[in-house]
Amino acid sequence: MTDFDDIRPYNDGEAVQAIQRIISNDECLSLIAMLKFPRLFALCPWFIKPLLRLNLQKKAKVIHSVDDFQDIVAGYLNKMLAKTTDGLTIRGFENVVSNQPCLFLSNHRDIALDPAVTNYALYNNGLKTVRIAIGDNLLSKPFASDLMRANKSFIVKRSLSGPRELLKSLKNLSAYIWHSLKADGENIWIAHREGRAKDGLDKTEPAVIKMLTIAKPKDMSFSDYINQLNIVPVSISYEYDPCDAMKAAELRKIELTGSYTKSEHEDMESIGKGIMGSKGHIYVHFGECLKGTYENADAVAVAIDKAMTRNYQIQPTNVLAYELLYGKDKLAAAFAMSDLFSDEESQYTVEDSEKFHQRIADMPDDDTVCALNIYANPIVNRINVHGQD
Repeated sequence: MTDFDDIRPYNDGEAVQAIQRIISNDECLSLIAMLKFPRLFALCPWFIKPLLRLNLQKKAKVIHSVDDFQDIVAGYLNKMLAKTTDGLTIRGFENVVSNQPCLFLSNHRDIALDPAVTNYALYNNGLKTVRIAIGDNLLSKPFASDLMRANKSFIVKRSLSGPRELLKSLKNLSAYIWHSLKADGENIWIAHREGRAKDGLDKTEPAVIKMLTIAKPKDMSFSDYINQLNIVPVSISYEYDPCDAMKAAELRKIELTGSYTKSEHEDMESIGKGIMGSKGHIYVHFGECLKGTYENADAVAVAIDKAMTRNYQIQPTNVLAYELLYGKDKLAAAFAMSDLFSDEESQYTVEDSEKFHQRIADMPDDDTVCALNIYANPIVNRINVHGQD
């Protein structure tokens, strides 16, 4: 395992030490206080931070392992979901192979929540939680690295520039994922693309599949290796995206100028909004484990896209956005394709409509079309991916 020391999650002893460092970090305490008690923190940070530190120190006394830490995280996750969602529906759990580790390849909409709700499903069904792939761009702060690695995250090095250095890193990452599945017996979560699908178009990047197969032994066929990874496509659908306004503003800027530069703490702000913001109903669908004959990474990506888009739950916000962008006739034509859409997916209430229209109205007028596309594109994506079947 020493080959993976610079990317692997912390072991039990390291995690306990990391938690103590987190509690001692003033910047981290300020961030937690800002998320949990925004008004009080703004008024009297000098009062909130010591109380928060004492509370965390008390909780940390019972943490002697990664599992202990995850038990506490699960408690916070339960409270967060109860407070910020209208429910969480898990589907397709029968597709999760309980007697062997799986590689959960997920669509990517939210930095922290996507792996968290996958873990929620596994944890509450008595299965091992996942080792989570996370980009080093999110670990610029030492406390962020400590927090993620104590919670079973491993590092994907995205900041490397030299081709040799990058290839070496990808080989190591690929070997680590295979080692985790086959030697350690651990589940893996990884996004099917680099970065979030901020435009709502979930499309698997073949480069991710190629990375997974770098560690393939020479005497094993490409298809056999893919089949042995036990890839389970995961489709996560949020009725409301807490970061929709931020994403729409970014997409609009790219549309106008061709580029967008993140502010220093923008990723942390996105994580905070994702955790604390209202999400409506969340659906998590585990697809069938990928088994078949595949010629190359592109073929695997196509298979994953078909499963991901088919299993993605279309929500009232998606329907309303599609209707606003394309009109009632085109919406009716789309849902007339009964092999692509269920009756349940086409429904929305007056309350759904009023809430969604108000949310869009609260955004800057220039960002409206981008925001509507974010919500409408899951319908567009399903039609594009499956329309030729």
